Amino acid sequence: MLEEIRIRDLGAIDASALEIGPGLTVLTGETGAGKTMVVTSLGLLLGARADPTAVRSGARSALVEGRFTLPATGPAAERARGSGAELEDVGAGRSELLVARSVAAGGRSRAHVGGRAVPNGLLGELADDLVAVHGQSEQVLLRSPARQREVVDASAGEAVAQPMARYRTAFERHRAVRAELDEIRTRGRERAQEADLLRHGLERVERVDPQPGEDVALAQEAERLTHAEDLRLAAATARAALTGDDDAGGGEAPGDAVGAVEVARRALEAVRAHDPALAALADRLAEVSVLVVEAGADAAAHLAELEADPARLAVVQERRAELAALVRAYGEDASAVLAWAREASQRLLELEGDDDRVGALAEEERALAEELEALAGRLHDARAAAGERLAAAASAELEALAMAGARLEVRVERTERLSATGGDDVALLLAAHAGAEPRPLARGASGGELSRVMLALEVVLAEADPVETFVFDEVDSGVGGRAAVEIGRRLAALAERSQVLVVTHLPQVAAFADHHLLVEKGGDGSVVASGVRALEGEDRVAELARMLAGRGGSSSARAHAAELLEGARHR
Repeated sequence: MLEEIRIRDLGAIDASALEIGPGLTVLTGETGAGKTMVVTSLGLLLGARADPTAVRSGARSALVEGRFTLPATGPAAERARGSGAELEDVGAGRSELLVARSVAAGGRSRAHVGGRAVPNGLLGELADDLVAVHGQSEQVLLRSPARQREVVDASAGEAVAQPMARYRTAFERHRAVRAELDEIRTRGRERAQEADLLRHGLERVERVDPQPGEDVALAQEAERLTHAEDLRLAAATARAALTGDDDAGGGEAPGDAVGAVEVARRALEAVRAHDPALAALADRLAEVSVLVVEAGADAAAHLAELEADPARLAVVQERRAELAALVRAYGEDASAVLAWAREASQRLLELEGDDDRVGALAEEERALAEELEALAGRLHDARAAAGERLAAAASAELEALAMAGARLEVRVERTERLSATGGDDVALLLAAHAGAEPRPLARGASGGELSRVMLALEVVLAEADPVETFVFDEVDSGVGGRAAVEIGRRLAALAERSQVLVVTHLPQVAAFADHHLLVEKGGDGSVVASGVRALEGEDRVAELARMLAGRGGSSSARAHAAELLEGARHR
């Protein structure tokens, strides 16, 4: 339930706060006072598209804040908690949720739920479980076949929802199977060419038989073989310098590094007892001696392996050329080529199995088509039954809304085509009076009649698909006299089960309100900071008189207003 709305710098509204209680709340005021901006602000809280031109002239941004109470374990509360929002427990199994939306004059919009910044799309998800907003745009939607089908489906509840869920699952699978079949059949030549290319590539890879990391190892070997003489000379020179052994032809040794280190170590060993620093240095030279001996041995061992081998170099270069050709065609290195080969093998198996796959898919497609026909039939039967119930209930409501003899008819007709919503054409038709032929709402209903049809449907749907809060923006447009009184009465009846907020210009409707809020204009034509105030007693009589006669001081208008209030109480 909506408890409070705070608005700042939105349209004509400077700063206003609306406390909204249970039951029927009406919002009235002079033209341009900002009544519709209240509905606009609520739309922003529920994820509607932000319009930066709605920001009050001269303001940097507009801000709307809403305070809702909702079932603590309901879907809206779960969605909010899932986004990180904080909810306050208010007892009786309910929680309080704060929602805020800001719109910058430059166009950027921000949303917050329970103190946490969230995507604007989350507000739309919450709206499905919080508030149902109806206005002139909803009347336009009611003329569309898609919206009429949604109304019938909503009235049926689980009777349509369950077969619809099974139907949609089968429909999506059928569509996927058909798409795959069409691809295989229409792209047969392309798929055959792809298979030939994959076979050729796999044959090349199999013939060369690359190994993981082989290209790197061959590059290193080629480098050694190409510079074998330079490497042998360097190793021999290092060996001679370290050990004094120049038998390998490394040139004249500059001295025996091992012997020099040993001479230094022995000299220090002789005096180590007299100087700890020299003793430590002697220990370090002992370590150096070991390292030099090991380095000399390693140099000698490597020298023995360094032999020029032109035949081996040719083999290595040829192998590298084969691998390079594969790498250019199928990957960045040998490992990538092997990964491509694995994927190509899987894809080739898929392409080579096209004939078998076509047969299996065709069989599945036929089975799914039969299943869809059966499910569409069940869905049709459920919709037809729901349509009859909806038509009877809505016709009774129209009778109560001063449309004597009017009846609503729901036609549910099977078609040859199947869509994501079944195989039915659903149409709402209205016979506006006794003896009239039913005509489609899209062509045969006036604005006033549509207003009453929409309200009648909402009253009926409230029982099958309850919503905690309804908002009607001038749903009484094009209506007057007794019909306006009956609309007010039905809104009051709807408010016995749900919270109802109505923006109205009709005193006959406003008279039925449990709470009456007035949007006032300031002296300069703008809305004052405290522009929304609750009316009671004589103030309410004065506002109804203004709505009746354009001024609140007329005694006859006030008498008529008081009469309206008294009549609404009796009804």
